Amino acid sequence: MPAVVVLGAQWGDEGKGKATDQLGSETDYVVKFNGGNNAGHTVVVDGEHFALHLLPSGILSPGVVPVIGNGVVIDLEVLFREIDDLTARGVDASRLLVSSNAHVIAAYNRTMDRVVERFLGARKIGTTGRGIGPTYADKINRIGIRVQDLFDTDILTQKVAGALAQKNATLVKVYNRRAVPADEIVEDLLRYAERLRPMVADTSRVLNDALDAGRTVVFEAGQATMLDVDHGTYPFVTSSSATAGGVCTGSGIGPTRIDRVVGVAKAYTTRVGEGPFPTELHGEEGDWLREAGGEYGTTTGRPRRCGWYDSVVTRYSTRINGLTDLVLTKLDVLTGLEKIPVAVAYEVDGRRLDEMPDSQSDFHHARPVYEHLEGWEEDITGARALSDLPPAAQRYVTTLEEMSGTRISAVGVGAGREATIVRHALLP
Repeated sequence: MPAVVVLGAQWGDEGKGKATDQLGSETDYVVKFNGGNNAGHTVVVDGEHFALHLLPSGILSPGVVPVIGNGVVIDLEVLFREIDDLTARGVDASRLLVSSNAHVIAAYNRTMDRVVERFLGARKIGTTGRGIGPTYADKINRIGIRVQDLFDTDILTQKVAGALAQKNATLVKVYNRRAVPADEIVEDLLRYAERLRPMVADTSRVLNDALDAGRTVVFEAGQATMLDVDHGTYPFVTSSSATAGGVCTGSGIGPTRIDRVVGVAKAYTTRVGEGPFPTELHGEEGDWLREAGGEYGTTTGRPRRCGWYDSVVTRYSTRINGLTDLVLTKLDVLTGLEKIPVAVAYEVDGRRLDEMPDSQSDFHHARPVYEHLEGWEEDITGARALSDLPPAAQRYVTTLEEMSGTRISAVGVGAGREATIVRHALLP
C-alpha cells in the first residue's frame, strides 16, 4: 500500500509536476492536499506543455484518479476553466474527485486579498491576489464556505451573509470600498453546484479504502517547504501547510500510512514574491539564469528571483519533512558555466552558521558561504544514466547529494517527461 508524498524542497516552482507526472504512470490516485490556484505546475508530455493550477498533475496519466483534498481552497471558475481547457486538448478529466470538506474561494475573498495587499504598501507579502489567504483565514475563523454548502441553499445563504457582515464593515469603514451584496455571491456560487455535484466525495474514506486495497497513492504538495505557514520564511509564506505534515490534515489519512517522502529541488534556487533569499543574484547573472531556465511563474507570469543552489535550505527541508529521496531538476540549465557556486553555510554578523538560523531576523541578514564546483560544456539533455553525464556534472550531483542529507534519486536534464535520469525508484 505505497503512499508517496511529493513536495517542494525550496520556495516552489521546482518541477514537482514533472516528478508527480512520472510517478503517475505507476500510481492509482494523485492527491492535491493544500493550496489553491496561487501556484501551478507545468508538465511537458510529448513536447506539449500543460499548465495546471488546481488539478493534480496525475490527471495527465490515463487511469489515474485525481483527487482534490479537503485542505485545498477552490476557485470554482478556475477549476472548471482548467477542466474545459484539458478536455478540449483531449485529456479525460471525468475521473476527478473533490472533497466535500474543501473550502471555496468566494469573490469577496479575492477582493479582500487585493485590497489588503495594496494597503500594506512597502510591507506587502507578495500574494497573487487570488483570495487564497483570506479563504484560509475564513476557514480558521469558522466563517468559511465549504463545497458541501453549495448543495443546501439555505445554509449557503446564511453562511455568506454571516461572512459578509464582518467583511463589509471592514471594506466600507476601513478601506473605503463598496459593500458586497450577499445575493450576488450566493448566485455566483450556486451556478457551479450541479456541475460540481458528481465529483464530490468523502475523499478521506476513498483514499483510506484505496490504501487498504493495496493501491498506490501519490500526494502532491502545492507551494514548498520554505513557504509553509509554520516552517517557512514567515510572514512571507503561503497560508497552508506545504510540508509533509500537511498531507495528513489536508487529505484525511494518518501519518503511519506514508511510506516515502520525496522532495523536489532545482539545481539552483528560485523564489517568487517578497522575503529573504540568501543566494539571490542581481544584475546580469540573475538575468542570465532566469532566461536560461525560463523562470517565469506558471500561474502569474511573474519573473522569478534566481540564485545558486542553497544546501542549507535543502538540509532544513530534509529535516522538516523527513525526506527519503530528492529529485534534482533543471540540471541542464547550468550547462556552459565554468564554475558553479553552491551555498554550504551562512555568515551572520561574523558568525558561520551551517544550519538554518532559528531567527527570521538572522535569516534575513544571512550571507551565503560558497563552495565553487567545476562546470561543464557538454549537452546533457540526452543523458538517461548518471554515467552519461560529463564527469563534472556527475560530481555536481553527488556533491549536492552529500550536502543535502538525503539521496538524489532522480535528475531532470530537460523539460520533457522522458528527460530524466532515474538512480533509485521512487515507489517502495
